[in-house]
Amino acid sequence: MKTLSTTLAMSLLAASGFAGDTCETTAHLQAEAAKFELREELNVMIATCLNLTDPAERLECMREARAEFVENKELAQEQLEARLDLCQLLGGGAYDPEIEPDDFSTTVDNPFFPLKVGATWIYESDTDEGLEVIEVTVLAETREILGVECVSVRDTVTLEGEFVEDTIDWYAQDDDGNVWYFGEISFNYEDGFVENIDGSWLAGLDGAKPGIVMLGAPTVGTTYRQEWLLGDAEDAATVLSIDASVTIGIGTYGGCVQTADFLPPEPDALEHKFFAPGIGFIYETKPGETETLELVSVTGL
Repeated sequence: MKTLSTTLAMSLLAASGFAGDTCETTAHLQAEAAKFELREELNVMIATCLNLTDPAERLECMREARAEFVENKELAQEQLEARLDLCQLLGGGAYDPEIEPDDFSTTVDNPFFPLKVGATWIYESDTDEGLEVIEVTVLAETREILGVECVSVRDTVTLEGEFVEDTIDWYAQDDDGNVWYFGEISFNYEDGFVENIDGSWLAGLDGAKPGIVMLGAPTVGTTYRQEWLLGDAEDAATVLSIDASVTIGIGTYGGCVQTADFLPPEPDALEHKFFAPGIGFIYETKPGETETLELVSVTGL
């Protein structure tokens, strides 16, 4: 594909009479944007290096800048390939879900993703950094997004007893039983203070669009977007099984939906998640890794 600078994105995609594949073209345009950003970052790094008066330090600085540029350029190519692979799974085309508020409800009773007010799930994971504990609670409050009244769910994370994340997610269920994800506000903590809100997004803001976190009728092989904000929220999933069996510390669960969750901007990120009927998410494993996330208790369902 031609670079963005040549012919101004192909004369603004032939004056908007675009006739190509939207998904693939979007992936290529994102890759071009990444290249420009990397070149800009490299220029700034080199300019910084030039202001080191010691020749050896200056040379080492430039070598490090080049190495970082090459590494990030390779990542950008991997991201492009991952996005193109997702396009193939989705069948191409534009992502522009039609949202009719009257088709949605705050009654989220999908058996694989039930959200009853007051229900609480607690998960644990033994990570390289220590014990991670995640607590998820369905709140009584709701929020209107794109005209849809959404259920609020609070998700807190502690690592070795230290508070590291506090998130509010918003969901609603459509008439077909699909549970849609409309956004999140995530406060990330460092040493007890809010460090940033990375990962936050809201449908309708800055081009963000809602996605599906659980299908009303999961079918093996189906791939779907869970969220959509280019460069920030691009999670997707594929249904691997609808009758998986999982044994965890609190019991054995059959008839589970198993999904492969992935994120094109992080090509190596792959998670297998298991959802038990009547309970929801119970277990997560990362292929090739020993680290898991496991439900240890659930109340209020």
